[in-house]
Amino acid sequence: MTTRTVTQHFIGGEWRPGDGPTLDDLNPATGRALASVPTGTAEEVDAAVAAARKAFDGGWSSSTPQERRKLLLRLSQLLAEDVMEISRISTEEMGMPHGISMGEILYAAEYLEYFAGWADKIHGEVIPVVAPGVFDYTLREPMGVVAAIIPWNAPVNLSISKLAPALAAGNVVVLKPSELAPLAPLRLAELVAKAGFPRGVVNVLTGDATTGRALVEHPGVDRIAFTGGTETGRTIGEIAGRNLKPLSLELGGKSANIVFADADLNAAALSAATGIFLNTGQACLAGSRLLVEAPVADAFVEKVSAAARGMVVGDPFQPGTVMGPVISEGALNRILGMVDEARESADVVLGGERLGGELAEGYFLPPTILTGVSNDQRIAREEVFGPVLSVIPFADEAEAIAIANDTRYGLAGGLWTTNLSRAHRVAKAIRAGTVWVNTWLLVNPGTPFGGYKDSGLGREGGQQALHSYLETKNVYVQL
Repeated sequence: MTTRTVTQHFIGGEWRPGDGPTLDDLNPATGRALASVPTGTAEEVDAAVAAARKAFDGGWSSSTPQERRKLLLRLSQLLAEDVMEISRISTEEMGMPHGISMGEILYAAEYLEYFAGWADKIHGEVIPVVAPGVFDYTLREPMGVVAAIIPWNAPVNLSISKLAPALAAGNVVVLKPSELAPLAPLRLAELVAKAGFPRGVVNVLTGDATTGRALVEHPGVDRIAFTGGTETGRTIGEIAGRNLKPLSLELGGKSANIVFADADLNAAALSAATGIFLNTGQACLAGSRLLVEAPVADAFVEKVSAAARGMVVGDPFQPGTVMGPVISEGALNRILGMVDEARESADVVLGGERLGGELAEGYFLPPTILTGVSNDQRIAREEVFGPVLSVIPFADEAEAIAIANDTRYGLAGGLWTTNLSRAHRVAKAIRAGTVWVNTWLLVNPGTPFGGYKDSGLGREGGQQALHSYLETKNVYVQL
Protein backbone atom coordinates (compact mmCIF):
# COMPACT_ATOMS: atom_id res chain seq x y z
CA MET A 1 0.00 0.00 0.00
CA THR A 2 1.39 3.37 -0.95
CA THR A 3 0.63 6.14 1.51
CA ARG A 4 -2.76 7.59 0.63
CA THR A 5 -3.83 11.17 1.24
CA VAL A 6 -6.91 9.71 2.93
CA THR A 7 -6.89 6.04 3.86
CA GLN A 8 -9.86 3.69 3.71
CA HIS A 9 -11.32 0.89 5.79
CA PHE A 10 -10.92 -2.74 4.70
CA ILE A 11 -14.36 -4.31 5.12
CA GLY A 12 -15.62 -7.51 3.52
CA GLY A 13 -12.57 -7.75 1.30
CA GLU A 14 -13.09 -4.27 -0.15
CA TRP A 15 -11.60 -0.84 0.45
CA ARG A 16 -14.29 1.56 1.64
CA PRO A 17 -13.92 5.31 2.14
CA GLY A 18 -14.82 6.44 5.62
CA ASP A 19 -17.93 8.46 6.41
CA GLY A 20 -16.62 9.88 9.68
CA PRO A 21 -14.18 12.69 10.43
CA THR A 22 -10.50 12.11 9.71
CA LEU A 23 -7.45 12.17 11.96
CA ASP A 24 -3.92 13.10 10.94
CA ASP A 25 -1.38 10.29 11.16
CA LEU A 26 1.89 12.03 12.04
CA ASN A 27 5.49 11.02 11.54
CA PRO A 28 6.91 11.39 15.08
CA ALA A 29 10.42 11.99 13.74
CA THR A 30 9.31 15.11 11.88
CA GLY A 31 5.93 16.08 13.30
CA ARG A 32 4.51 16.16 9.77
CA ALA A 33 1.37 14.39 8.59
CA LEU A 34 1.72 11.17 6.61
CA ALA A 35 -1.97 10.61 5.89
CA SER A 36 -5.50 11.37 7.01
CA VAL A 37 -7.26 8.40 8.56
CA PRO A 38 -11.05 8.03 8.82
CA THR A 39 -12.66 7.53 12.19
CA GLY A 40 -14.91 4.50 11.97
CA THR A 41 -18.54 5.32 12.69
CA ALA A 42 -21.11 3.12 14.41
CA GLU A 43 -22.51 2.26 10.96
CA GLU A 44 -19.06 1.22 9.73
CA VAL A 45 -18.56 -0.91 12.84
CA ASP A 46 -21.91 -2.56 11.99
CA ALA A 47 -20.71 -3.17 8.44
CA ALA A 48 -17.40 -4.69 9.54
CA VAL A 49 -19.04 -7.00 12.08
CA ALA A 50 -21.70 -8.00 9.53
CA ALA A 51 -19.02 -8.79 6.94
CA ALA A 52 -17.16 -10.89 9.47
CA ARG A 53 -20.33 -12.74 10.48
CA LYS A 54 -21.19 -13.42 6.85
CA ALA A 55 -17.74 -14.90 6.28
CA PHE A 56 -17.97 -17.01 9.44
CA ASP A 57 -21.42 -18.41 8.66
CA GLY A 58 -20.67 -18.64 4.95
CA GLY A 59 -17.99 -21.27 5.22
CA TRP A 60 -14.97 -20.12 7.21
CA SER A 61 -16.19 -21.72 10.46
CA SER A 62 -16.40 -25.06 8.65
CA SER A 63 -13.20 -24.63 6.63
CA THR A 64 -10.79 -27.50 6.89
CA PRO A 65 -7.72 -27.22 9.10
CA GLN A 66 -5.59 -27.80 6.02
CA GLU A 67 -7.16 -24.81 4.26
CA ARG A 68 -6.51 -22.54 7.23
CA ARG A 69 -2.95 -23.80 7.61
CA LYS A 70 -2.14 -23.14 3.95
CA LEU A 71 -3.57 -19.62 4.07
CA LEU A 72 -1.66 -18.75 7.24
CA LEU A 73 1.55 -20.08 5.73
CA ARG A 74 0.92 -18.07 2.56
CA LEU A 75 0.37 -14.90 4.62
CA SER A 76 3.59 -15.61 6.54
CA GLN A 77 5.48 -15.91 3.26
CA LEU A 78 3.99 -12.70 1.84
CA LEU A 79 4.76 -10.80 5.03
CA ALA A 80 8.39 -11.90 4.95
CA GLU A 81 8.65 -10.95 1.27
CA ASP A 82 7.12 -7.55 1.98
CA VAL A 83 9.37 -6.82 4.96
CA MET A 84 11.12 -3.81 3.41
CA GLU A 85 7.91 -1.99 2.49
CA ILE A 86 5.75 -2.75 5.51
CA SER A 87 8.61 -2.03 7.91
CA ARG A 88 9.23 1.28 6.11
CA ILE A 89 5.58 2.22 6.66
CA SER A 90 5.75 1.17 10.31
CA THR A 91 8.94 3.15 10.92
CA GLU A 92 7.49 6.26 9.31
CA GLU A 93 4.38 6.30 11.44
CA MET A 94 5.67 5.17 14.84
CA GLY A 95 9.41 5.90 14.79
CA MET A 96 10.91 2.48 15.49
CA PRO A 97 14.41 2.29 13.92
CA HIS A 98 14.07 0.58 10.57
CA GLY A 99 16.38 -2.32 11.32
CA ILE A 100 14.42 -3.12 14.48
CA SER A 101 11.13 -2.70 12.64
CA MET A 102 12.26 -5.26 10.07
CA GLY A 103 12.95 -7.66 12.90
CA GLU A 104 9.44 -7.09 14.24
CA ILE A 105 7.95 -7.98 10.85
CA LEU A 106 10.02 -11.13 10.45
CA TYR A 107 9.06 -12.23 13.98
CA ALA A 108 5.39 -11.71 13.03
CA ALA A 109 5.95 -13.97 10.00
CA GLU A 110 7.35 -16.64 12.33
CA TYR A 111 4.32 -16.17 14.58
CA LEU A 112 2.00 -16.90 11.65
CA GLU A 113 4.04 -19.96 10.71
CA TYR A 114 3.85 -21.28 14.27
CA PHE A 115 0.06 -20.99 14.51
CA ALA A 116 -0.38 -22.39 11.02
CA GLY A 117 1.10 -25.55 12.50
CA TRP A 118 -1.67 -25.64 15.11
CA ALA A 119 -4.56 -25.40 12.66
CA ASP A 120 -4.71 -29.15 12.02
CA LYS A 121 -4.01 -30.15 15.61
CA ILE A 122 -7.22 -28.90 17.20
CA HIS A 123 -9.26 -31.78 18.57
CA GLY A 124 -11.48 -32.82 21.42
CA GLU A 125 -11.26 -35.90 23.59
CA VAL A 126 -13.22 -38.95 24.57
CA ILE A 127 -14.29 -38.92 28.22
CA PRO A 128 -14.95 -42.17 30.11
CA VAL A 129 -18.51 -42.19 31.46
CA VAL A 130 -19.62 -44.50 34.24
CA ALA A 131 -22.93 -45.41 32.63
CA PRO A 132 -23.82 -48.34 30.35
CA GLY A 133 -24.22 -47.58 26.68
CA VAL A 134 -23.10 -43.92 26.85
CA PHE A 135 -20.41 -42.41 24.64
CA ASP A 136 -19.10 -38.99 25.69
CA TYR A 137 -16.78 -36.74 23.69
CA THR A 138 -15.84 -33.09 23.32
CA LEU A 139 -15.52 -30.80 20.31
CA ARG A 140 -13.37 -27.66 20.07
CA GLU A 141 -15.17 -25.03 18.03
CA PRO A 142 -14.38 -21.44 16.98
CA MET A 143 -16.10 -18.66 18.90
CA GLY A 144 -17.09 -16.48 15.95
CA VAL A 145 -16.37 -12.77 15.46
CA VAL A 146 -13.30 -11.52 17.32
CA ALA A 147 -12.83 -7.80 17.99
CA ALA A 148 -9.07 -7.21 18.10
CA ILE A 149 -7.85 -3.81 19.31
CA ILE A 150 -4.14 -3.02 19.29
CA PRO A 151 -1.84 -0.12 20.23
CA TRP A 152 0.73 1.66 18.07
CA ASN A 153 4.09 0.54 19.47
CA ALA A 154 4.49 -2.66 17.40
CA PRO A 155 1.52 -2.55 15.03
CA VAL A 156 2.28 -5.51 12.77
CA ASN A 157 3.46 -7.89 15.47
CA LEU A 158 0.53 -7.02 17.72
CA SER A 159 -1.93 -7.45 14.83
CA ILE A 160 -0.53 -10.89 14.10
CA SER A 161 -0.56 -11.89 17.78
CA LYS A 162 -4.36 -11.64 17.57
CA LEU A 163 -4.94 -12.76 13.98
CA ALA A 164 -2.78 -15.88 13.97
CA PRO A 165 -4.40 -17.90 16.79
CA ALA A 166 -7.90 -16.57 16.03
CA LEU A 167 -7.72 -17.57 12.36
CA ALA A 168 -6.02 -20.89 13.06
CA ALA A 169 -8.94 -21.75 15.34
CA GLY A 170 -11.49 -20.85 12.64
CA ASN A 171 -12.63 -17.44 13.87
CA VAL A 172 -13.05 -14.21 11.89
CA VAL A 173 -11.60 -10.86 12.98
CA VAL A 174 -12.39 -7.17 13.00
CA LEU A 175 -9.06 -5.46 13.71
CA LYS A 176 -8.93 -1.89 14.97
CA PRO A 177 -5.40 -0.48 15.03
CA SER A 178 -4.42 2.64 16.94
CA GLU A 179 -5.15 5.93 15.24
CA LEU A 180 -1.46 6.76 15.85
CA ALA A 181 -0.19 3.90 13.65
CA PRO A 182 -2.85 2.46 11.31
CA LEU A 183 -0.94 2.38 8.03
CA ALA A 184 1.07 -0.81 8.57
CA PRO A 185 -2.05 -2.80 9.61
CA LEU A 186 -3.77 -1.50 6.47
CA ARG A 187 -0.83 -2.75 4.43
CA LEU A 188 -1.25 -6.07 6.22
CA ALA A 189 -4.87 -6.14 5.02
CA GLU A 190 -3.59 -5.98 1.45
CA LEU A 191 -1.43 -9.01 2.12
CA VAL A 192 -4.39 -10.85 3.64
CA ALA A 193 -6.34 -10.32 0.44
CA LYS A 194 -3.35 -11.34 -1.69
CA ALA A 195 -2.93 -14.52 0.37
CA GLY A 196 -6.43 -15.58 -0.67
CA PHE A 197 -8.40 -15.39 2.57
CA PRO A 198 -12.15 -15.30 1.89
CA ARG A 199 -13.76 -11.87 1.96
CA GLY A 200 -14.70 -10.75 5.45
CA VAL A 201 -12.48 -13.17 7.35
CA VAL A 202 -10.19 -10.25 8.23
CA ASN A 203 -11.49 -6.67 8.38
CA VAL A 204 -9.48 -3.58 9.36
CA LEU A 205 -11.37 -0.59 10.71
CA THR A 206 -9.50 2.59 11.62
CA GLY A 207 -10.57 5.06 14.25
CA ASP A 208 -10.13 6.35 17.77
CA ALA A 209 -11.44 5.33 21.18
CA THR A 210 -15.02 6.00 20.08
CA THR A 211 -14.67 3.47 17.28
CA GLY A 212 -13.08 0.98 19.64
CA ARG A 213 -15.88 1.33 22.18
CA ALA A 214 -18.53 0.81 19.50
CA LEU A 215 -16.74 -2.35 18.42
CA VAL A 216 -16.39 -3.71 21.95
CA GLU A 217 -20.05 -2.99 22.73
CA HIS A 218 -21.34 -4.47 19.46
CA PRO A 219 -23.74 -7.38 20.12
CA GLY A 220 -22.38 -9.24 17.08
CA VAL A 221 -18.92 -9.60 18.60
CA ASP A 222 -18.27 -12.96 20.28
CA ARG A 223 -14.81 -12.40 21.77
CA ILE A 224 -12.58 -9.41 22.54
CA ALA A 225 -8.78 -9.30 22.36
CA PHE A 226 -7.13 -6.08 23.54
CA THR A 227 -3.57 -4.88 23.99
CA GLY A 228 -3.04 -1.43 25.48
CA GLY A 229 -3.22 0.65 28.63
CA THR A 230 -4.51 -0.75 31.89
CA GLU A 231 -7.25 1.83 32.40
CA THR A 232 -8.64 1.25 28.90
CA GLY A 233 -8.41 -2.48 29.56
CA ARG A 234 -10.40 -2.03 32.75
CA THR A 235 -13.14 -0.22 30.83
CA ILE A 236 -13.23 -2.95 28.17
CA GLY A 237 -13.36 -5.59 30.90
CA GLU A 238 -16.38 -3.88 32.46
CA ILE A 239 -18.19 -3.80 29.12
CA ALA A 240 -17.32 -7.42 28.42
CA GLY A 241 -18.47 -8.43 31.88
CA ARG A 242 -21.86 -6.78 31.45
CA ASN A 243 -22.32 -8.54 28.13
CA LEU A 244 -20.73 -11.83 29.22
CA LYS A 245 -18.16 -11.75 26.41
CA PRO A 246 -14.91 -13.71 26.77
CA LEU A 247 -11.84 -11.55 26.45
CA SER A 248 -8.09 -11.33 26.79
CA LEU A 249 -6.29 -8.24 28.03
CA GLU A 250 -2.56 -7.66 27.57
CA LEU A 251 -1.96 -4.49 29.53
CA GLY A 252 0.75 -2.37 31.12
CA GLY A 253 3.84 -3.20 33.12
CA LYS A 254 6.34 -1.78 35.55
CA SER A 255 8.81 -4.60 35.37
CA ALA A 256 11.69 -5.04 37.80
CA ASN A 257 15.11 -6.10 36.54
CA ILE A 258 17.06 -7.37 39.58
CA VAL A 259 20.85 -7.41 39.54
CA PHE A 260 22.67 -9.26 42.34
CA ALA A 261 26.28 -8.49 43.20
CA ASP A 262 27.49 -11.89 41.97
CA ALA A 263 26.10 -11.38 38.45
CA ASP A 264 28.07 -10.88 35.26
CA LEU A 265 27.79 -7.11 35.59
CA ASN A 266 28.99 -6.27 32.09
CA ALA A 267 26.42 -8.50 30.42
CA ALA A 268 23.73 -7.36 32.84
CA ALA A 269 24.44 -3.68 32.19
CA LEU A 270 24.18 -4.00 28.42
CA SER A 271 20.98 -6.01 28.72
CA ALA A 272 19.50 -3.58 31.26
CA ALA A 273 20.10 -0.69 28.86
CA THR A 274 18.61 -2.60 25.94
CA GLY A 275 15.68 -3.79 28.06
CA ILE A 276 14.50 -0.25 28.72
CA PHE A 277 15.76 1.84 25.81
CA LEU A 278 14.94 -0.46 22.87
CA ASN A 279 11.96 1.01 20.97
CA THR A 280 12.55 4.17 23.03
CA GLY A 281 11.10 2.52 26.13
CA GLN A 282 7.73 2.17 24.42
CA ALA A 283 7.13 -1.46 25.33
CA CYS A 284 4.88 -2.98 27.97
CA LEU A 285 7.65 -5.40 28.95
CA ALA A 286 10.35 -2.74 29.30
CA GLY A 287 12.59 -3.22 32.34
CA SER A 288 11.79 0.22 33.73
CA ARG A 289 12.75 -0.50 37.36
CA LEU A 290 16.38 -1.51 37.83
CA LEU A 291 16.95 -3.06 41.25
CA VAL A 292 20.66 -3.30 42.11
CA GLU A 293 22.30 -4.86 45.16
CA ALA A 294 23.67 -1.94 47.17
CA PRO A 295 27.41 -2.82 47.22
CA VAL A 296 27.64 -2.69 43.41
CA ALA A 297 24.94 -0.10 42.70
CA ASP A 298 27.15 2.91 41.89
CA ALA A 299 29.54 0.96 39.69
CA PHE A 300 26.68 -0.77 37.92
CA VAL A 301 24.85 2.47 37.19
CA GLU A 302 27.99 3.76 35.50
CA LYS A 303 28.13 0.65 33.33
CA VAL A 304 24.50 1.06 32.30
CA SER A 305 25.05 4.76 31.64
CA ALA A 306 28.05 3.99 29.45
CA ALA A 307 25.98 1.52 27.43
CA ALA A 308 23.18 4.08 27.11
CA ARG A 309 25.56 6.82 25.96
CA GLY A 310 26.58 4.57 23.10
CA MET A 311 23.01 4.31 21.82
CA VAL A 312 22.51 6.61 18.85
CA VAL A 313 19.29 8.65 19.01
CA GLY A 314 18.05 10.10 15.75
CA ASP A 315 16.51 9.52 12.34
CA PRO A 316 15.02 6.02 12.51
CA PHE A 317 15.98 5.35 8.89
CA GLN A 318 19.67 6.06 9.44
CA PRO A 319 21.89 2.98 9.87
CA GLY A 320 23.16 2.77 13.42
CA THR A 321 20.19 4.51 15.02
CA VAL A 322 19.14 2.62 18.13
CA MET A 323 16.46 4.97 19.45
CA GLY A 324 13.92 6.92 17.45
CA PRO A 325 11.34 9.40 18.73
CA VAL A 326 8.52 8.80 21.16
CA ILE A 327 5.15 8.54 19.47
CA SER A 328 3.76 12.05 19.96
CA GLU A 329 4.34 15.47 21.44
CA GLY A 330 1.72 14.72 24.06
CA ALA A 331 3.59 11.57 25.08
CA LEU A 332 6.88 13.47 25.18
CA ASN A 333 5.45 16.18 27.43
CA ARG A 334 3.90 13.60 29.75
CA ILE A 335 7.22 11.74 30.09
CA LEU A 336 9.16 14.94 30.74
CA GLY A 337 6.58 15.95 33.33
CA MET A 338 7.09 12.69 35.21
CA VAL A 339 10.87 13.12 35.07
CA ASP A 340 10.64 16.70 36.36
CA GLU A 341 8.40 15.59 39.21
CA ALA A 342 10.89 12.85 40.13
CA ARG A 343 13.75 15.39 40.26
CA GLU A 344 12.39 16.64 43.57
CA SER A 345 13.77 13.58 45.36
CA ALA A 346 15.81 11.66 42.77
CA ASP A 347 18.85 12.47 40.65
CA VAL A 348 18.80 12.52 36.86
CA VAL A 349 22.24 11.20 35.99
CA LEU A 350 21.65 10.91 32.26
CA GLY A 351 19.26 12.56 29.79
CA GLY A 352 16.00 14.04 30.97
CA GLU A 353 15.74 16.86 28.38
CA ARG A 354 14.14 17.04 24.94
CA LEU A 355 16.66 16.92 22.12
CA GLY A 356 16.95 19.95 19.85
CA GLY A 357 19.06 20.89 16.86
CA GLU A 358 18.39 18.72 13.83
CA LEU A 359 15.92 16.68 15.87
CA ALA A 360 13.90 19.62 17.21
CA GLU A 361 10.90 19.04 14.95
CA GLY A 362 10.49 15.47 16.15
CA TYR A 363 9.66 14.06 19.56
CA PHE A 364 13.10 12.93 20.66
CA LEU A 365 14.25 12.15 24.19
CA PRO A 366 17.63 10.58 24.98
CA PRO A 367 18.16 7.64 27.33
CA THR A 368 17.26 8.89 30.79
CA ILE A 369 18.48 7.36 34.06
CA LEU A 370 17.35 8.35 37.54
CA THR A 371 19.10 7.26 40.74
CA GLY A 372 18.03 7.63 44.34
CA VAL A 373 14.53 6.54 43.38
CA SER A 374 12.20 5.19 46.05
CA ASN A 375 9.72 2.52 45.04
CA ASP A 376 6.85 4.62 46.38
CA GLN A 377 7.50 7.47 43.95
CA ARG A 378 5.20 7.95 40.97
CA ILE A 379 8.08 7.38 38.53
CA ALA A 380 8.53 3.90 40.02
CA ARG A 381 4.86 3.03 40.23
CA GLU A 382 3.28 4.28 37.00
CA GLU A 383 4.08 3.13 33.50
CA VAL A 384 6.15 5.86 31.83
CA PHE A 385 6.20 4.25 28.37
CA GLY A 386 9.34 6.11 27.45
CA PRO A 387 13.14 5.83 27.74
CA VAL A 388 13.30 6.37 31.49
CA LEU A 389 15.06 3.98 33.87
CA SER A 390 14.54 4.20 37.64
CA VAL A 391 17.38 2.73 39.72
CA ILE A 392 16.47 1.37 43.16
CA PRO A 393 19.09 -0.19 45.48
CA PHE A 394 18.31 -3.18 47.70
CA ALA A 395 20.07 -4.79 50.66
CA ASP A 396 19.36 -8.49 50.23
CA GLU A 397 17.31 -11.07 48.34
CA ALA A 398 14.23 -10.69 50.50
CA GLU A 399 14.13 -6.93 49.98
CA ALA A 400 14.66 -7.33 46.21
CA ILE A 401 11.66 -9.66 45.97
CA ALA A 402 9.54 -7.37 48.13
CA ILE A 403 10.32 -4.32 45.99
CA ALA A 404 9.82 -6.22 42.73
CA ASN A 405 6.36 -7.39 43.84
CA ASP A 406 5.35 -4.04 45.36
CA THR A 407 3.51 -2.92 42.24
CA ARG A 408 0.01 -3.23 40.84
CA TYR A 409 1.53 -4.68 37.67
CA GLY A 410 2.86 -8.16 36.99
CA LEU A 411 3.76 -8.47 33.34
CA ALA A 412 7.47 -9.34 33.44
CA GLY A 413 10.54 -9.42 35.62
CA GLY A 414 14.13 -10.50 35.48
CA LEU A 415 17.15 -11.30 37.59
CA TRP A 416 20.88 -11.60 37.15
CA THR A 417 22.93 -13.97 39.28
CA THR A 418 25.46 -16.79 38.97
CA ASN A 419 23.80 -18.63 41.88
CA LEU A 420 21.52 -21.27 40.33
CA SER A 421 19.54 -21.89 43.52
CA ARG A 422 18.88 -18.19 43.91
CA ALA A 423 17.85 -17.95 40.26
CA HIS A 424 15.10 -20.54 40.66
CA ARG A 425 14.09 -19.25 44.08
CA VAL A 426 13.68 -15.64 43.00
CA ALA A 427 12.06 -16.53 39.66
CA LYS A 428 9.38 -18.45 41.54
CA ALA A 429 8.86 -15.61 44.01
CA ILE A 430 8.36 -12.85 41.41
CA ARG A 431 4.67 -12.29 40.70
CA ALA A 432 4.83 -11.82 36.94
CA GLY A 433 3.78 -13.66 33.81
CA THR A 434 7.28 -13.78 32.33
CA VAL A 435 10.56 -13.97 34.23
CA TRP A 436 13.95 -13.81 32.51
CA VAL A 437 17.10 -15.13 34.19
CA ASN A 438 20.41 -13.66 33.00
CA THR A 439 18.71 -12.18 29.93
CA TRP A 440 15.89 -9.85 28.95
CA LEU A 441 13.42 -9.54 26.03
CA LEU A 442 13.61 -13.14 24.81
CA VAL A 443 10.30 -13.98 23.10
CA ASN A 444 9.02 -17.00 21.22
CA PRO A 445 5.70 -17.67 19.44
CA GLY A 446 5.34 -20.93 21.32
CA THR A 447 5.54 -19.49 24.83
CA PRO A 448 2.61 -17.97 26.73
CA PHE A 449 2.83 -14.21 27.28
CA GLY A 450 0.65 -12.22 29.63
CA GLY A 451 0.47 -10.74 33.08
CA TYR A 452 -0.59 -11.03 36.67
CA LYS A 453 -2.61 -8.39 38.53
CA ASP A 454 -3.25 -5.17 36.57
CA SER A 455 -1.14 -6.40 33.67
CA GLY A 456 -4.08 -8.28 32.22
CA LEU A 457 -6.04 -11.48 31.72
CA GLY A 458 -5.21 -14.46 29.56
CA ARG A 459 -2.13 -15.32 27.52
CA GLU A 460 -0.90 -14.72 24.00
CA GLY A 461 1.44 -17.14 22.30
CA GLY A 462 1.59 -20.90 22.50
CA GLN A 463 -1.16 -23.43 22.99
CA GLN A 464 -2.84 -21.32 25.68
CA ALA A 465 -3.53 -18.56 23.16
CA LEU A 466 -5.00 -20.98 20.64
CA HIS A 467 -7.34 -22.54 23.20
CA SER A 468 -8.56 -19.11 24.31
CA TYR A 469 -10.14 -18.70 20.85
CA LEU A 470 -12.04 -21.99 21.07
CA GLU A 471 -15.25 -23.09 22.73
CA THR A 472 -15.55 -26.58 24.23
CA LYS A 473 -18.72 -28.52 23.49
CA ASN A 474 -19.52 -31.75 25.29
CA VAL A 475 -21.61 -34.40 23.46
CA TYR A 476 -23.36 -37.30 25.17
CA VAL A 477 -24.53 -40.17 22.96
CA GLN A 478 -26.83 -42.90 24.29
CA LEU A 479 -25.87 -45.95 22.27
